[in-house]
Amino acid sequence: TELFAKMINASNKEIIIGGSTSINLYVLSNALKYSLKSGDEVIVTNQDHEANISPWRRLSEVGATIKEWKINPITAELEIEKLENLLTDKTKIIAVTHCSNIVGSVNNLKKISELAHKKNAIVIGDGVSYAPHGFPDVKSLGVDFYTFSLYKTYGPHLALLYGKEEILKKLPNQNHEFLVNEYPYTINPGGPNHEELSSLIGIYEYFISLYDHHFDNKKLNILNKIQKINNLISKHEEDIANPILNYIYERDDLNLIGKKEICSKNRAPTIAFTSNKKTSKEVSHILVKNFIATRNDNFYAWRCLKALGINNQDGVVRISLTHYNNIEETNLLINAMKKI
Repeated sequence: TELFAKMINASNKEIIIGGSTSINLYVLSNALKYSLKSGDEVIVTNQDHEANISPWRRLSEVGATIKEWKINPITAELEIEKLENLLTDKTKIIAVTHCSNIVGSVNNLKKISELAHKKNAIVIGDGVSYAPHGFPDVKSLGVDFYTFSLYKTYGPHLALLYGKEEILKKLPNQNHEFLVNEYPYTINPGGPNHEELSSLIGIYEYFISLYDHHFDNKKLNILNKIQKINNLISKHEEDIANPILNYIYERDDLNLIGKKEICSKNRAPTIAFTSNKKTSKEVSHILVKNFIATRNDNFYAWRCLKALGINNQDGVVRISLTHYNNIEETNLLINAMKKI
């Protein structure tokens, strides 16, 4: 936890390692529900993966009013102006994805946090689809809680939850009674699998080895090294993803979801689309036959697809690129898509 704290600009007492993002958020919601009273408002989006929606919607069981920040059904984007219209003095929690696993857009968590804090509300950021493309600086974002899956940052099937220390120390214990004052363990009942936990060192070693391969200054602190690697990854992902985005956007029979270009990390190279002439399952099958690893699904973001008028059973075709992909694979993909 000490190394992860340095990688995301947190303290050791602000890091929790749990079994999954879903369980981390479920335990957190159970702890936060005791601070709510009837009529308090919780804002969720319809762009998020269900992991960052269902735990907060369940707070209606303790009298909270659930308000939905809806995407623009044409652009699929979350618009800050709509959030401002939803915020009131009764708003207590805002749960929002940092990056959509369907739309790919990177949402402005810093701006969202600033608006929330003016109303004394807290922000829970879901970074599952963001962190694989660069670890966040949680202090810069200003969020109160932030979570992501460590298996998506090239480690074992565990998840990280960051929480501001001043909030964590006040939350009611969700763990064994004798741990009542031992935050952050109070939000981690049972703890993670020990064998997997010990292997997390590999994530740190991997990113530092990337830094050492590309940069000479060994004296930088861990956070600054991560920031340099983040920038390197972002530039590479632009180079390999933008030709694909452009190709899909130019095809009259394909419908690209989200922005048509990655520029200054405004979106991730998570590319979802549908076809006017074939089902998503048929398109995915064609790509798989041409050695492209992809599939069709709603990817647990069924509310987002519903808002976009997309069949949740057939879903979208999703292409998921990351820094270990290369331009040769980009060209292979585009050639395969010509067969659709």
